[in-house]
Amino acid sequence: MSNGQWYPPEWPDRIRALANGELVAATPKRAATVLLLSDGTSGAGDAGRLSVHMLRRRASMAFAGGAYAYPGGGVDPRDDDSRVRWAGPSLARWAERLGLPDDPGAAQAVVCAAVRETFEEAGVLLAGPTAQTVVGDITGADWEADRQALVARELGFAEFLDRRQLVLRSDLLGAWARWITPEFEPRRYDTWFFVAALPAGQRTRNASTEADRTVWIAPGEAAAGYDRGELLMMPPTISTLRGLQPYGTVAEVLAGAADRDMAPVLARARLEDGEVVLSWPGHEEFTKHIPAAGGGARGGAR
Repeated sequence: MSNGQWYPPEWPDRIRALANGELVAATPKRAATVLLLSDGTSGAGDAGRLSVHMLRRRASMAFAGGAYAYPGGGVDPRDDDSRVRWAGPSLARWAERLGLPDDPGAAQAVVCAAVRETFEEAGVLLAGPTAQTVVGDITGADWEADRQALVARELGFAEFLDRRQLVLRSDLLGAWARWITPEFEPRRYDTWFFVAALPAGQRTRNASTEADRTVWIAPGEAAAGYDRGELLMMPPTISTLRGLQPYGTVAEVLAGAADRDMAPVLARARLEDGEVVLSWPGHEEFTKHIPAAGGGARGGAR
């Protein structure tokens, strides 16, 4: 049985077009996504078992429809130079950790995207009134109005924090991985993956119009579903899930984040006697060999 690796049927043709100089690679947009974690102490997942929050993208989505993923999205350019109310490691430290040592503004925007998108898509906010606290219940109508304004980009994240007198708790995030969408994809993202604990008093919900289902699930259980071909995922998703499996608690994951390799992972494609060979360096399980006659519809990658 094939696994659940997402693989669009148009990829072989696009790879060949890129190799033949008929396709110009799009510039990847910066993005961030967050693996929200719980071990049952916050009322999510099973007590005593590490769980991660995942959403399933609607089948109608042009990109990765039907695939399981995490809350996340693109960077808002306004966050590069806005004066964001900030708690946790300095921008210089974040810039170094994220591989952006010469651009602390870009690092700020990436961290802001992680926190903002988690609020927009999961209804969870990693911010608090002080550098040592996290906001509690955020389910009221006024919070929802602000969330909707952020989704519509009618409200900037720095402005939102100012209005609410909140500080972004960057110390609650741990940088976990960085993946760049392949050059032959028309929609490309340079995505930083973060881990974070579900704050006490908050609950996740499906607040995204792009998802039709959300679930708290043990990383090993999700990975097993992928291996059986039951859960469709892109390579970064299943890779980060496998990275969680050695850990037993959220605290262990957050402690382990400091040692994670943040070198970006970018797929490579080459032609060998007409056959397309697609690989992700350091992640051999995703390698695909597509015969010259064409590729299949699934069982491949991102």
